[in-house]
Amino acid sequence: MSADRRPVLVLVGPPGAGKTTVGRVLARRLEVGFTDVDELIVARAGKAIADMFLEDGEDAFRALEREVVAEALTTVDGVLALGGGSVLAPDTRERLRGHRVVHLSVGLADGIRRTGMSTARPLLAGVNPRATFKALLDARAPLYREVATAEVDTVRRSANQVARAVLVAIGELPSDTPEEPVDPADPLDRPTPHDGALLPNPTVAPGAGTSCQ
Repeated sequence: MSADRRPVLVLVGPPGAGKTTVGRVLARRLEVGFTDVDELIVARAGKAIADMFLEDGEDAFRALEREVVAEALTTVDGVLALGGGSVLAPDTRERLRGHRVVHLSVGLADGIRRTGMSTARPLLAGVNPRATFKALLDARAPLYREVATAEVDTVRRSANQVARAVLVAIGELPSDTPEEPVDPADPLDRPTPHDGALLPNPTVAPGAGTSCQ
């Protein structure tokens, strides 16, 4: 790959924000490729992220994550989705300067519904995952906003609605563009309802995107 490539768009946000799902929709609409940092990490390590946390520890995972993100920011030229905890690293936040970065935000209730408080997510495997998730949101929100050039709220929105809002936020779509017809049969057109469903989960590499990290 050419070393002067850079993503056309970088997505950041907490677990449950729909970065992978929305990222794939955006890539299709922008007619570019899509890359998920979690998938790159799994491919590099040869194991699921949950297993990395368990067998190698979080510090080892974060070191690999920093390395993979740094590489992706200079070799990926499509839509790039970062892991939820990527922004914890000061050098990663510095590398994001100058990139077009969108923060996909999610509230506590929607985040909990979408992640399902899965014990497969390493940082939610404790005694009180709800409190852990709230603490995670509180701690990371300022970091997401620090690196973002735009923020899009995902609450009660479908993946297609979020993608449209992102395109408006980054100036790729005029704000007065008519809304697209909703297809009830398309899972990407279904917003997260008040009482519960997850955003549709696209097919990803085994182990990718399965950790609340």
